[in-house]
Amino acid sequence: MTLVTILAGAVFGIALAAPPGPMNAIIAEESVVRGWWPGFWAGLGAMLADVLFFALTLLGVVAVIDQYPTVRPVLYFAGGVLMLYFAAGAIAEAREATSFTDGGRADSMGFRKTFALSLTNPYQIGFWLTVGVGLLEPGTLDVFAHVPAVGDGLAGSLVVETGSPALVLGFFAGIAVWIVVYPAALVSAGRRVDALAPVIAALSAAVLAGFGLLFLAMGVVGVL
Repeated sequence: MTLVTILAGAVFGIALAAPPGPMNAIIAEESVVRGWWPGFWAGLGAMLADVLFFALTLLGVVAVIDQYPTVRPVLYFAGGVLMLYFAAGAIAEAREATSFTDGGRADSMGFRKTFALSLTNPYQIGFWLTVGVGLLEPGTLDVFAHVPAVGDGLAGSLVVETGSPALVLGFFAGIAVWIVVYPAALVSAGRRVDALAPVIAALSAAVLAGFGLLFLAMGVVGVL
């Protein structure tokens, strides 16, 4: 049962980490412009933020945020501005990118980008206020019901017991697998078709800009 719980947690972690979004956009940009290591490093920034939120959830600190309605609009504004700023940088890199590289540079900004965005991402905070708390409390969790876009169709297909350290271990293991495999797949594909580098960098910029505008709009709605 422990192994099944760990595997279920890993599936949950991968399912939540894999859908397109600002974090994967930055990981993709770092991977195609600088190589596997910077792409992995960017993913590690987002994962570290989740570890921090997990620790704060254990301490009950994250729940305090939900008691102050003004916090969420501020987070939306901060996250939106950061995404638009990073999108501008991604556009510049898309213009300069001519091929995939693997220089192993650890001096990229990817780690700081994903970590900063994660700390100001209301969706990520909302996850730990709801599902994250559920991971820690004894009970059951419908794993696929919380996956973006496909949750309604897959609800009920994998239900596991919560409150187990094995589930949390599997959850973070799944995220770790994603941030290792995703950059590797991009770099591997890119070496076969170098022309994809500027295209993927440009798509990353578009995703960041789209989410940035969405977050700003939600911040305005929250204030009104």
